[in-house]
Amino acid sequence: MRIILDGMGGDHAPAEIVKGAVQAAELIPHELVLVGKQEEIEEELRKCKYTGDQIKVVNATDVITMEDSPVKAIRRKKDASLVVALNMIKDGEGDLLISGGNTGALVVGSRLLLGRIDGIDRPVLASIYPCLGKEPSLLVDAGASSEAKANNLLEYGLMGSIFVEKVWGRENPRVGLVNLGVEETKGTAVTKDAHQKLKATDLNFVGNVEAREIPKSACDVIVCDGFVGNVILKLTEGLAWNILKVVKNKMMTNIKTKLAAVMLKTQLMELKDDFDYESYGGAPILGVNGPVIKIHGSSTASAVKNAIIKGIPYGEENVVETIRTAMLDLAEIAGEEEEIAEE
Repeated sequence: MRIILDGMGGDHAPAEIVKGAVQAAELIPHELVLVGKQEEIEEELRKCKYTGDQIKVVNATDVITMEDSPVKAIRRKKDASLVVALNMIKDGEGDLLISGGNTGALVVGSRLLLGRIDGIDRPVLASIYPCLGKEPSLLVDAGASSEAKANNLLEYGLMGSIFVEKVWGRENPRVGLVNLGVEETKGTAVTKDAHQKLKATDLNFVGNVEAREIPKSACDVIVCDGFVGNVILKLTEGLAWNILKVVKNKMMTNIKTKLAAVMLKTQLMELKDDFDYESYGGAPILGVNGPVIKIHGSSTASAVKNAIIKGIPYGEENVVETIRTAMLDLAEIAGEEEEIAEE
């Protein structure tokens, strides 16, 4: 397996990307390819005292910044590290791409350069959602498309279910549709229609899920449009860190609370780790012709290493082909239903 890394993507690139690659190389046998400004990347490799041959460097003279317009950058910066990396996946020179660069450019570039899987209307950015004391859920969509039709939400549920089963190893994952009530009659016209479409599939659809139930692991795949999904993620992140901050301040109030903090240190650190994005890997882009993972722009070497290791099944388990087959089956079923309706 050959894993492509956008060596210039992220706030701490290329230093942290290179360090993460070196750390991962000690744990996995796969070839790692760092794409970016060769001199800078090779200098970071020397700082890490790396002398092996498992990590390769592919030169790319340009960089897509966080301020760049996604569409213009993809079309004009032909030798940017992200564009070169995407073309390597397109040309079969890599099995998995990981980038911490401009999210919009990565999503747009994946759509334009890799292309959509046949039958997929809108590729989607999924995100790992931590659940209290339980395995995380996959939230689909995390912000790729702020508006979605019922068919899009059906696609999200299907792709998310395949990813969770293939990559996370969960059999028959539970799929839930975010709504303002559990009743089928609740929600907008789009969510009502999506509910019926999801219900008619072979997916393990558990129905509508209220936002308050999401942190309790109400389902394995959380389906919603990108606007709702992004709000859920940002609100959860902000609330979690503020609660941890309040707890920390309370623990430092006096001698008694400080002693209690010492006794509870292990448990408090475990609680903090439950909300640490660095331990979960990256967010997959689903619905394009190639495995692509987005990591946080401020990812450290540890986050890069975890994204590489946890992303391997995305490249190995034929997720893209499975989605393609599932969409063909779905189209065939829809065609048969239309024929029956006409008769």
